[in-house]
Amino acid sequence: MCTYQTEKLQVSGSAKGPEGWFSLSSVTVYFDHPAHHPAEHSLNIDFLNLDDGAPSRVAVELDPASARELARAIPETLHSEGQR
Repeated sequence: MCTYQTEKLQVSGSAKGPEGWFSLSSVTVYFDHPAHHPAEHSLNIDFLNLDDGAPSRVAVELDPASARELARAIPETLHSEGQR
C-alpha cells in the first residue's frame, strides 16, 4: 500500500550516474509503486543534485525486507567507523 509519506533530506555526498560522478544535494525517500523492480510496492530512494541546471539523479527501488536490512546496516557501519 502506498503511504504517500515522502521524506526529503539535504545531503552532502557523491553519486555515480550514466554521465559519471556528480555531487549530491538532496535525497528523497518514499514508499510507492516501483518503476522497474518487479514488486507491487517498494521503498524508493532518489539521490539528486538539483544545483547544476538539469537535475542529476540516481534512483534505487528496494523491497521492504532489503530496505530494513539496509536501514539496520547503516548505523552499525557508522558505529564501527567511530570505533577506529
